[in-house]
Amino acid sequence: MPIESPDADPRMPYQLPNPPDALAEIVVAKAIPEDERLWVPQAENVWFRPLCLNRSQGYWMNLLKVRKAGVLSRHRHPNAVHGFVLKGRWYYLEHDWVAEEGSYVFEPPGETHTLVVPDDVEEMITYFQVNGIMYYVDPWGKPLGYEDVFTKIEMCRKHFTAVGLGADFVDQFIR
Repeated sequence: MPIESPDADPRMPYQLPNPPDALAEIVVAKAIPEDERLWVPQAENVWFRPLCLNRSQGYWMNLLKVRKAGVLSRHRHPNAVHGFVLKGRWYYLEHDWVAEEGSYVFEPPGETHTLVVPDDVEEMITYFQVNGIMYYVDPWGKPLGYEDVFTKIEMCRKHFTAVGLGADFVDQFIR
């Protein structure tokens, strides 16, 4: 519940006003939505749910949902990536650990890894913060394509238009 006057609350005796050019907060009340239209298709049986698309600093935060087993993608990041598994589990072929529900994963810059969802996982959902680009590579490291915050925004615009939410629906996530 908003406080009528910050000075009236002893926990917050003084608060500077936001700068006039400051962007509004992003509050996603239900990050895992019931409305399937909010999941943007990325590949067959793979979707993402945008949470923050920061075009000024080049990062994005989203939920990745996968409803298939097997190799999802081999890719590399020039910057760090953070992940937190909300549902299911996955692993990288190049490592001996498994990211399960509740696991936090830090991916160091420059590493190439191949994301795999095990056969017995019906659905995997992981929160990711991707800083910079993600570029896809073949088994020998040859570049196949990339994603960045701008390609993510464009994917969202096309999808939200197609499902009737409108191209500007994505604007609430852009900073």
